Amino acid sequence: MIFLSMDDLNQKLNTIYPGKVVRKDLTKRIKEGANVPVYVLEYLLGMYCATDDETTIEEGVARVKNILAQNYVRPDEAELVKSKVREMGRFTVIDRVTVSLNEKEDMYQGTLMNLGLKDVVIDPEIVKANQKLLGGGIWCILQLEYEGGLKPSPFIVASLKPIQMPNVDMEELFAGRPNFTRDEWIDLLIRSAGLEPTTFSEDVKWHLLNRLVPLCENNYNSCELGPRSTGKSHVYKEVSPNSILVSGGKTTVANLFYNMSTRRIGLVGLFDVVAFDEVAGISFHDNDGVQIMKDYMASGSFARGKAEITATASMVFVGNINQSVESLVRTSHLLAPFPEAMIDTAFFDRFHAYIPGWEIPKFSPENFTNQYGFIVDYLAEWLREMRKRSFADAIDLYFRLGNNLKQRDVQAVRKTVSGLLKLLFPDGSYTKEDVRDALVYAMRVRRRVKEQLKKIGGMEFYDVHFSYIDLETMDEHFVSVPEQGGSSLISQEILIPGHMHFISTGDSGIIGAFKLEVQAVPGNGKITRTGAANTAKIKDGANIAVSYFKANSQRVSGNIYPNNFDFLVQLLDLQGVGVPSESVLAMFISLCSVSLKRSVQTQLAIFGEMTLGGTITPVRNLAGSLQVAFDAGAKRILLPMSSAVDLVSVPPELFAKFQTSFYTDPIDAAYKALAVD
Repeated sequence: MIFLSMDDLNQKLNTIYPGKVVRKDLTKRIKEGANVPVYVLEYLLGMYCATDDETTIEEGVARVKNILAQNYVRPDEAELVKSKVREMGRFTVIDRVTVSLNEKEDMYQGTLMNLGLKDVVIDPEIVKANQKLLGGGIWCILQLEYEGGLKPSPFIVASLKPIQMPNVDMEELFAGRPNFTRDEWIDLLIRSAGLEPTTFSEDVKWHLLNRLVPLCENNYNSCELGPRSTGKSHVYKEVSPNSILVSGGKTTVANLFYNMSTRRIGLVGLFDVVAFDEVAGISFHDNDGVQIMKDYMASGSFARGKAEITATASMVFVGNINQSVESLVRTSHLLAPFPEAMIDTAFFDRFHAYIPGWEIPKFSPENFTNQYGFIVDYLAEWLREMRKRSFADAIDLYFRLGNNLKQRDVQAVRKTVSGLLKLLFPDGSYTKEDVRDALVYAMRVRRRVKEQLKKIGGMEFYDVHFSYIDLETMDEHFVSVPEQGGSSLISQEILIPGHMHFISTGDSGIIGAFKLEVQAVPGNGKITRTGAANTAKIKDGANIAVSYFKANSQRVSGNIYPNNFDFLVQLLDLQGVGVPSESVLAMFISLCSVSLKRSVQTQLAIFGEMTLGGTITPVRNLAGSLQVAFDAGAKRILLPMSSAVDLVSVPPELFAKFQTSFYTDPIDAAYKALAVD
C-alpha cells in the first residue's frame, strides 16, 4: 500500500475531483465571521475557490466575504436590509426561508428567519420546485422585491435558489474512487466533515464514519451518547442540508410525522435525517408521540387517521452522559440519559447502532483540518444518491451470522454494513476483508444496544454473544464490546487454593460476579477480613462459614485442622454491584480449598447459599444469574439441587453452554467444587 503525503493527497483530490473540493481552513476563516451553516459557506467557496492556486483562492475568499457582507442578513441589520429592498426595489439576500400555505387567501407565504419577515408572498411554482421550504426551511439566495401597500406583506420573493448542488454525477464519483486506497478515502470523508483524521485512532475514525451512515441509508436508527464537545450534532446541523436537528428535543406528531388539519407530511417526509439533540429533553405534546415513533422506526411507516404513510428518513438521537461509563455499566445501563417515557425495550430495540461517544475525544483546535475535502454539499448529495442503492447482501458473499442474532439484530447489522460500504466503496469495489471490518464494527454497535436491552428487559434479550462464521474456513468468530468487560473476569487459568468465583445479587439489586481469596497462615483459628469483605453483612457470613467449617471439617477430610491456622479473607466485587447477599457457601468452599491446598475446578462459578445449620437455599433469578456467569466467562457451574425446578425459566441454549453439577448439602458442594472423589 502506497501512502501519500498530505500535499500529494490534496493534489490528487484536486486532479480527480476538480471543482468538487475545497480547502477546509477557508471555511473556518469565514465561518468565524458569519453564522451560517457550513454547507452554505462551502457552496459559495466551491463556486469561487475550488482550486489549489493560492492567488485564485484569495480572490475567491474575498468575493465570498463580499457576498456574505452584502447579502447575508444579520439579525441586527434586518431593518437596514429591509430599507435597501424598499429603496432599491429589488435586492438579493441570503437567509433561511420557511413556507406555509394560507388556505384562506389561497397563497404561499414565507418566513425569513434572520430578516424577521412573515407572510412574504411566494410564487407557487417556486414552492413546487423546492418542497423542503414547507418543512423546516432551507437556506436560500433569493431576490426580494418591494411593492408598497401590498397585503399581507409588501415584500415579494421574485426568485429563489436553494444553497445546494442541483445534481451530482455519480459516474464521475465511481470512476474516481479506485484512485484512492481505503485509508485515504476514510481520511477524505472525515476531512470533508471538517475534521483532521491524523489526530484520531482507527476506532474513532469508524465512529465518525458511522455518524454519516444515516445520510446514505434509508430508515436507519442510531443513537450516540457521550461527553460534551465531541461533535455529536455537528454532522446533522452543519454538514448536510438534507438533515434537520430538532434542538431541545421538543416536538409534536404533526411537526414530525403528519399534520391532520393541513394533510401535510412532517419532517420525516421532507428530510433524509431527523436528529434529536439532547435526548434527555425529548418530549411530545401528544400522548401517542412515542408510540408513533416506535411504529415508524420499526417499519418506516405510520398510520394517521385512515392513511398509512411511508417515509425513508433516518432517526438519530444524540445526548450527553453526565456520569462515567464505568458507573453506568455497573449500576444502570448506557441508555439511562433518555427520558423515562422512552425507557422501553420495544423502543430501544429499534436502534440499529449505538455509537460510544465516550470513545471520541473532546475536540480541540488540532482536531479540525486545514486540508482539502469534498464540498460538504457535494458529499451530502452523493450520499443522498446512495440511499437508492443497497449493499446489505455483501455479508452473504463471505460470511454467515451466528445463532445469537435475532431478526432485528440481523436487520440492524445488515443496514450498518450496507451504510459503511456505501461510504467507503460507493462503486461497489469492496473485498472480503473490507466486508469483515464493516461487519465486526456493525455487530459491535448493535451488540451495545442488545447489552443494554438485557439489563432493562432481562432474559428476553439474553442472546448477546454475537458471532459470524467465515464461509471459507467455517470458523466462528465472536464480537464483544469493551465496556462490558466480558469473558476475562473468570479466567481459564487454574486458581490458587482458597480462591474461587461465585454469583450473587449485590446490594444494588444487580446480579454480579465476585471473587473470594482466602489465605491460611499458622495460628489458632481466627479470621481476618480486608477490603470489601470488611462489612457487617460479610462479617456475619464469614462467622457462619467458619463456625460450620470448624464443626464439619472432619466430614470433608481428616487432614483438615481448622484451629491450627488463621484465615485471611478478601472479597473482590468484579462488576461493582455492591455487597453480595449470598456468600456463606462460597466462603465455606474457599476454607476447604485452602485447608486441603486443592484448587477449585477451572472456570467454575458457584451458586446458592447455606444457613448455619447447613440448609441450602435455592438461587434467586436463576436465568439472570446464569447469564451473568456466562458473560463473565464461566464454563462450569455448581447449582443446588433445589434450583433444578427453576431450570424451566432458563433458555435451553444458555443452559447447554455450561458443564453443570448439582449438590445437596455444603459438604457435597465442596467435594464437587474441588473435584474430590
